[in-house]
Amino acid sequence: MFSGIVETMAQVVKVETEQTNKHFTLRNPFGEPLSIDQSIAHNGVCLTVVKTKDDLYTVTAMQETLRLTNLDLLKEGDWVNVERSMMMGGRLDGHIVQGHVDQKAVCIEAKETDGSWYYRFEYDSTKEMVERGYFCVDKGSVCINGVSLTVCEPDVKGDKGYVSVCIIPYTHEETNFKYIEVGTVVNIEFDILGKYMARYLAQIKN
Repeated sequence: MFSGIVETMAQVVKVETEQTNKHFTLRNPFGEPLSIDQSIAHNGVCLTVVKTKDDLYTVTAMQETLRLTNLDLLKEGDWVNVERSMMMGGRLDGHIVQGHVDQKAVCIEAKETDGSWYYRFEYDSTKEMVERGYFCVDKGSVCINGVSLTVCEPDVKGDKGYVSVCIIPYTHEETNFKYIEVGTVVNIEFDILGKYMARYLAQIKN
């Protein structure tokens, strides 16, 4: 479990394909050793450390993860938002994030607004997806590339959903949001509480 408060960024130094899996080796940015089996969110995707050597560590993404997320687009030199799992008893500064990305979204607008940054994203939306909780509500929470953010201007038109977020300068500079532009593919995880409520109501209705 994570909070969506990105600790830092890690740089991809190697990408290896093995059958339908991909192994990503990254430079450890945490300033302390990582351990095998440790869970780390990469652009919001929970992955397990499978190998460590010196200041490097390796994680593996399977086919389903690659299909649903932007990890399949990663290449050597790319920067990834990373967060280690929450510590019990600590403050929940963001919101409850599972590290289970629901789908990909595409940036359709990115602009600076007098010091802060505004982004708008488009994602697939169907009646069935909404019943599973894949939607946003105004002033609710959403996790984009592993960053916990407040929703603004949510909308659904036809088979597309839309969500906007505003980024303060610190978040813009300390995460890979500074690399996001129109056309960039991001990972999106909808609020787990909203997903539970949506599925419960769908079951009652049916």
